[in-house]
Amino acid sequence: MKNGIQEFMTQVAQKAGSTLMDAFQFDQELITARSTAKEAATEYDKQVDQLIIEEIRKTYPHHSLLTEESGYHAADPDWLWIIDSLDGTGNFASHNPFFAVCLALVYQGELTCGVIYAPALNEFYSAEKGKGSYLNQKRIHVSTRGALKESYLFYCEGGDTNRQRTGTILHAVYPTVTDIRKLGSAGLETAWVATGRGEAYFTTTIEPWDVAPGVLLVTEAGGQVTDFTGMPWRQKRGDFVFSNGRVHSGLLELLQTK
Repeated sequence: MKNGIQEFMTQVAQKAGSTLMDAFQFDQELITARSTAKEAATEYDKQVDQLIIEEIRKTYPHHSLLTEESGYHAADPDWLWIIDSLDGTGNFASHNPFFAVCLALVYQGELTCGVIYAPALNEFYSAEKGKGSYLNQKRIHVSTRGALKESYLFYCEGGDTNRQRTGTILHAVYPTVTDIRKLGSAGLETAWVATGRGEAYFTTTIEPWDVAPGVLLVTEAGGQVTDFTGMPWRQKRGDFVFSNGRVHSGLLELLQTK
């Protein structure tokens, strides 16, 4: 059953990604009209959200859904799909290839499957509980670097609008690491930790649909995910750290009072 769901999830994400790429490559309004590009991108968020919902409803009509664009669709509480149809909307609108389709499936409160598909990068990340994490069907692992001063970190402020807090956090962390990068897509930032392109990703007031598949990707790749106090990820908006595990405690020490 799970294998069937994973294959189905892959097909849905690829179909959604193909729809986004059609617009990304050929929608001239999206590409050239910068003043209206955000509105155009928002239309694609909603269009792809509906596509994903319809695909799931046809195959798993009894499953519940939680999507960024349309909220919670109640059904069987044992099964919950968490969906971000277009993670990195601002990038997509600016013709930046760092955007992704993010899907995760929760069964009886536990993350079981997840995919992050970045079609413009040709990167398809997938994970299944107990079976590891993969990039384009090749097994991936978190990095082995253990010193914060030698680490590359990713950061985004999620839903936090308090720029003073953002500045305080970055001021605390930046002097202790090699560099901090911001990709504009939480899905990709978590995936890049899972594949060892950076040692950690930290984010504030992030929504579950932005990071749910990334939680599974990072943990199945050998990493660690907690909130800023060290508690396990939960399916709520919050402040979270995704890391290779080796730099986790040191990063938490810098973040816990911020």
